[in-house]
Amino acid sequence: MKNSVLVAGVGMVPFAKPSAAQPYPVMASEAVRLALHDAGLGYADVQQAYVGYVYGDSTAGQRALYEVGMTGIPIVNVNNNCSTGSTALYLARQAVASGAVECALALGFEQMTPGALGVQFPDRASPFDRFDEATQALVGHAEIPLALRYFGGAGLAHMNEFGTPLETFAKIRAKASRHAANNPLALFRDEVTTEQVMASPMLWPGVMTRLMACPPTCGAAAALVCSPAFAQQHGLAPSVRIRAQAMTTDRARTFEAQDMREVVGFGMAQAAATAVYEAAGVGPKDIDVVELHDCFAQNELLSYEALGLCPRGGAQQFVDDGDNTYGGQVVTNPSGGLLSKGHPLGATGLAQCTELVQQLRGTAGRRQVAGARLALQHNLGLGGACVVTMYERV
Repeated sequence: MKNSVLVAGVGMVPFAKPSAAQPYPVMASEAVRLALHDAGLGYADVQQAYVGYVYGDSTAGQRALYEVGMTGIPIVNVNNNCSTGSTALYLARQAVASGAVECALALGFEQMTPGALGVQFPDRASPFDRFDEATQALVGHAEIPLALRYFGGAGLAHMNEFGTPLETFAKIRAKASRHAANNPLALFRDEVTTEQVMASPMLWPGVMTRLMACPPTCGAAAALVCSPAFAQQHGLAPSVRIRAQAMTTDRARTFEAQDMREVVGFGMAQAAATAVYEAAGVGPKDIDVVELHDCFAQNELLSYEALGLCPRGGAQQFVDDGDNTYGGQVVTNPSGGLLSKGHPLGATGLAQCTELVQQLRGTAGRRQVAGARLALQHNLGLGGACVVTMYERV
């Protein structure tokens, strides 16, 4: 797969609370129309589509795209937990890179309900059985919702090994709010201080406060990718290409290491990032801007180390020095991230893509990272899969 893949267009709708969101066909079709308009293409130009969502019936992708057009193209429905949107992008990129098609659409959406995530099919084995067993053995606290136990337990492991204070996670959440204040598509745009994050209700005493967790969110985002030949034929001038991309799943170490950081995907992220850096011929110090999977402030901190933005055990210093924001080493989550922008599971990966494409184009407004040329995306789904993508301004 040597063919270059360009990002021709991106689009997303404002993320919203479940009580304020439109039905998924409305959100999803609007995101596609925005991406088509951004690219200067019509739906008839799309040759394949990959549609991601986690909570929905089979062929919901068709239901969403039929609102835009019914052209008979292959529509593949994708479900890979929280990495669903970037998995759809991974498949669309592969289709173009392989020469199977010249133009493909990746769409992600989610229509969520309030409250913690839960099992939808209790009459059969859960894909999280082994993760739940490992979490119970390592951290206990069965009274706490599982997602909090996963990532809170991983953060606690970092605290125990490196002495990381809870305040460091609060600083990450406060940074996310400052970034989101400049993002009109973010769910939460009010700035919060480190002190306010620390003072919010404790979900797990000494380990996590409420403001350190992302909210259930509804939304949709889309991206169109194409070959250089297609772009030339249609008079397009895309300024962003996918320089490298990798997708990983769990290895035996996830459970054998007996470390909650591995249970929540540290190894997957590290392996995917390493593959991307090697394929691109650059290193983490070359990256200007990152959108990473901060479903909890704890996971943002862990991801700094997994992606090589700082050494193992160096995340607290990285945060304290301001190396994760404007004026520092690399701007992380200029969109506000999942913590402030929101996390509609199937849409998240493509919302990250949208933000980074705008950053590389220089059209991110008040969020703009000056001179951004290389951008990195990290999208994680427990169960599990991790997709890391590098974008380049051309």
